[in-house]
Amino acid sequence: MKKNKKSTIIGIIITILILIFLVAVSNLKIDKISQMGNPFTNFVNSIQNGMVYLKNKIAGNDSFFINVEKMKKENEELKNKNSELEQSLRELEIIKAENATLKEYVNLTDKYSEYKTHPADVIQYDISNYSKTIIINAGKKDGIDVNMPVISDKGLVGHVISVTDNTAKVQTIIDTSSTVTCTISTTRDSIVSRGVIDSNNQLKASFIPTEANVLEGDTVETSGIGGIYPKGIHIGTIKKVVNTKNITNRYAIIETAVDFSKLETVLVITK
Repeated sequence: MKKNKKSTIIGIIITILILIFLVAVSNLKIDKISQMGNPFTNFVNSIQNGMVYLKNKIAGNDSFFINVEKMKKENEELKNKNSELEQSLRELEIIKAENATLKEYVNLTDKYSEYKTHPADVIQYDISNYSKTIIINAGKKDGIDVNMPVISDKGLVGHVISVTDNTAKVQTIIDTSSTVTCTISTTRDSIVSRGVIDSNNQLKASFIPTEANVLEGDTVETSGIGGIYPKGIHIGTIKKVVNTKNITNRYAIIETAVDFSKLETVLVITK
């Protein structure tokens, strides 16, 4: 171990002496060196050329590190610009969605222009086997009250059953406790529809008149009887007629026009 340390120290001392010599030689004037003879002059020139080459290499490395720092800075700037573009894209998507919602409100208002309505968004679903209700973001402050009908661009949604200042609870027509008096559009016969336990897009129509000729594909709308729903609002289409031994017990399955799983915007009929 001691021997290795001595060798290291000696190597360092020799290196320092060589460096001092090289520095001294590089500072000598060439005309003085020429007096010492051509062999020594050639040696000194070689040393000077080596020093210049070494200097250029170091300068090149400095340039390389400068370029690396410049690239890092440019990379950060590109990342920031990319983040700004992503934020702008998100804002455009939000604006696009808001415009689509406004367009749907306008279409709804135009479609039901004979009614005084108030638009609202669905903010909560409670669609289970027994309870099929939704919460909307409009309440007493917006003039919403109990028993007001709720519609969408496709047709009848339900009616308001409770309100707070800013929200309202709507019982949908697919709720098993909901009953709607309907009219078959082709025959003008009256039937009564109610929600089905195990379905979120079907109604069961009963009390079909014995003389009524009910066919698959017939459309169904509100009859205006019952005091809640105005006449003529689309409900759905008859998909199946089930005949029984007793004709008075026959019934039909209505597929609702509204897709309650995708319902987002509604209108509350205030008058």
